[in-house]
Amino acid sequence: MRMSRLFSQTLREAPSEAEIPSHQLLLRAGFIRQMAAGIFSYLPLAKRSLTKIENIMRQEMNAIGGQEMSMPVVQPADIWKETKRWYQIDAEMGRFKDRNGRDMALAMTHEEAVGDLVRREIRSYRQLPALIYHLQTKFRDDPRPRAGLIRVREFTMKDSYSLDADWEGLDKQYRAHFQAYFNIFNRCGLPAIAVKSDVGMMGGKLAHEYMYLTPYGEDTLLLCDACGYSANRQIAHIRKPVPVPAAALPVEKVSTPNCKTIAEVAGFLGVPTSQTAKAVFMIATLPEGEKTIQRFVFAVIRGDMEVNETKLSNAVKAKELRPATEEEIRAIGAEPGYASPVGLKDALVVVDDLIPQSPNMVAGANEAGYHLKNVNYGRDYSAQIVTDIAAAQEGDACPQCGSPLRTVRGVEVGNIFKLGTRYSDAMGCTFLDKDGQIKPVIMGSYGIGSGRLLACIAEEHHDDNGLIWPVSVAPFAVHLVVLPGKGEGETVTVEADQLYADLQAAGIEVLYDDRPESPGVKFMDADLLGMPIRLTVSERAHKAGGVEFRRRDQSEKRIIPQAEVLATVQAEIAALQTALDATLVEATFEGE
Repeated sequence: MRMSRLFSQTLREAPSEAEIPSHQLLLRAGFIRQMAAGIFSYLPLAKRSLTKIENIMRQEMNAIGGQEMSMPVVQPADIWKETKRWYQIDAEMGRFKDRNGRDMALAMTHEEAVGDLVRREIRSYRQLPALIYHLQTKFRDDPRPRAGLIRVREFTMKDSYSLDADWEGLDKQYRAHFQAYFNIFNRCGLPAIAVKSDVGMMGGKLAHEYMYLTPYGEDTLLLCDACGYSANRQIAHIRKPVPVPAAALPVEKVSTPNCKTIAEVAGFLGVPTSQTAKAVFMIATLPEGEKTIQRFVFAVIRGDMEVNETKLSNAVKAKELRPATEEEIRAIGAEPGYASPVGLKDALVVVDDLIPQSPNMVAGANEAGYHLKNVNYGRDYSAQIVTDIAAAQEGDACPQCGSPLRTVRGVEVGNIFKLGTRYSDAMGCTFLDKDGQIKPVIMGSYGIGSGRLLACIAEEHHDDNGLIWPVSVAPFAVHLVVLPGKGEGETVTVEADQLYADLQAAGIEVLYDDRPESPGVKFMDADLLGMPIRLTVSERAHKAGGVEFRRRDQSEKRIIPQAEVLATVQAEIAALQTALDATLVEATFEGE
């Protein structure tokens, strides 16, 4: 490709709304352009990289038995209503009516579409196991698109679906994906780790997320360096301290003027925060058939801990959670700043599983300026739900070995789910087993967003001057620059044109900067675009008897004789690919 014909242009400065390096560089290098919030056009350079990323995905899916297909983006609402997700998913789903007034959806994911196909196509155990996949557009009306391609509304995803006759088959396909995903990320030059995660709207019994660790990530991960435990904070567990047993003392109402926070109450009464009961008030939107209802959720946790909203949402099976207003708090008989689960009305009470083991707690009195001492779960109040709702923090004890956990930030670049029979049961996806019994098809779902992966690769591979693409996903392997000069300009141009033709004839992808720009502009653009190898044909190099060679990830430049250029380029490309191949190792699988 000649740069004089390339449909994009570089920018010297990134737009002000681009906050993270990958977004800034992909805009400046002319890879992407934003059309609307979270909606992007991928220009030719980006499209070339995306195609390579997606072909790597295809190769790894095919290697574990996948069959590629394609399913629609526009889907009838009926299949989403069968699984109840039409009612469970809020405004993120794109909904509209067709010309006949039928409810339609823009696909956020394709479990329902797969379920509809499976119940039509799968009849016998002889058709199982199976693995199907596609690369297709998705739309999620995210309220907070940000960071360029990291968080968007329209995106392309490789999603695959495993179909099995038994749970052992699902385990096998899940493990195969677990390894295949590491292969994909390593082949793309992206370091990633796998952590256990929340199943979320997908449902099922187990999920892992693949995380690229970066300070710009939205997810907080808890890692144990001693035993290897890893989990998204949304579901991370900790080894909780065991309270010292004590006899239940009589409840005592005490004055606590102007003490609304846990720290103020604990300091005033001279007790540790671990002996206080923290109240958290939320309004949950709960699905009820085809409608939704609002329910007040009163959560109780020890004062030295924080509530994990994902755990709380899962505990009450909420579609959405929001903080309660002061008016809503008072409506259930509680007092903001002095609230207690004692004597509440019309509230769904959820307590952390450490609370029943913690005797003689300090809790609010539901009266301004007063608290209760010696409140005991079971005697003074009860809850509809007792479960772990604690948020894991830096330094908390690992649930497996007790060592301190550390927190890091990450971007989710892939996920895998054991769906089980969640969709098969809802949609009637069954088969006849070898004994003639009707059984549900057991499913798994596995996804990677190609655009987000492109952004994370750019985030990982860049310097102050621009992008540094891994050879496996670079738009072009070679960036050829011609500097005609003033003396032997015609000779130099002819030499560059011939080298361009020779490289292409050898099957090497070349971006040829034939523009009438200054050397400074051409070299700045070459660094910005980040192709693995730069070749410069100039009067100076010609007089030295060759072509200037430089790898983008190195500062060294050298002159290569004309006769050795092709062999040198081919050897360097092979060396770069070999280095990537060396990262493909067997991943340690952490199961249920």
